[in-house]
Amino acid sequence: MLRNFTCSTQRPRFSTIMLPSLSSVRAKPTESYSPLRGLRPPFWLWRISSATRRHCRHFHSSASRWIGEYEHQDPKSEDEVVNVIYIDKKGNRIPVRGKVGDNVLFLAHRYGIEMEGACEGSLACTTCHVYVGGGFFDKLKPAVDEEEDLLDMAPFLKENSRLGCQIILTKELEGIELTLPSITRNFYVDGHVPTPH
Repeated sequence: MLRNFTCSTQRPRFSTIMLPSLSSVRAKPTESYSPLRGLRPPFWLWRISSATRRHCRHFHSSASRWIGEYEHQDPKSEDEVVNVIYIDKKGNRIPVRGKVGDNVLFLAHRYGIEMEGACEGSLACTTCHVYVGGGFFDKLKPAVDEEEDLLDMAPFLKENSRLGCQIILTKELEGIELTLPSITRNFYVDGHVPTPH
């Protein structure tokens, strides 16, 4: 005996499903459920309650960003604009318009300035070594111990040396001048022109 069952969640052409009525399904009391009846459930079901098995868990994560994505966005207003002057290895002055919160290393990558940043700002190299000029050195946050240790290994270290990946722009740094040293230390051969990662 069959009865009609209407499912409202499906499209109309599939709305009628024929299901057997309970009276037509007769199970013998001596029939077993399965050949493995009487055995314990799998170990991963022991600690899961039936309520948990019936409900889905929803996991949320924040949107991911790639390294330097913030620096590739233009300032939203003139109030957050910070002008930076990079001086490359040849002595060319390159004015750049940054914004509050920009990382100096990734800002240089955006505008094609040859600051390598081999470790991508994870404090593992000195390829973003810069000289901070124009009296702005004292306006920067103090260097952490890891940065100081790395700067000790940087070639042509000066008193105003900092790692570009550790400089975050603020309004106090308006007009900051950052000079790139003549060489940086990396595993590449001499004459390699760095490209952003």
